[in-house]
Order: sequence, then structure tokens, then C-alpha cells
Amino acid sequence: MGVGGTAMQRIRYGLTGLAFVFLMVLLGTAIVRSGDEPQANAGASNEAPSDPLADLGVAPGQGSENEADKPANSAR
Repeated sequence: MGVGGTAMQRIRYGLTGLAFVFLMVLLGTAIVRSGDEPQANAGASNEAPSDPLADLGVAPGQGSENEADKPANSAR
């Protein structure tokens, strides 16, 4: 075996490792998603989904204290 054989062996090992990592990520994703599905279906109800940013009052387009004071300021 010459230099070409060693290079091909390294490429084969690299591709095998890459395929192994890809399959492990694919398997991990499948396991994580299968665990989330029952929880997502159990939480489904007639209620509108809540927006965490709106709950905190930092969502864009939400009223703030300054906007609440505008009618009082314009009445002066």
C-alpha cells in the first residue's frame, strides 16, 4: 500500500465517523421529539396560547405605563 491507500483509508474512516455522528444525532432527535408529543397534546385546550413576553409586558406592541399616561397628558 502506498500513500494513496493510506489517504483512502483516512477518508473512509472520516466518512464512517461522520455517518455515525449523523445517525446518533438523528436518533437523539427522534427520542426527544417522541417524548414531547404526549406533553404537547395533553396541554392542548380551548385556551389561547400564552406569550411569555406578553406576560412579562415586554412584547412589542403591548401597552406600557407611558402610553397609559398619554390621555391624561393630552387633556391638559
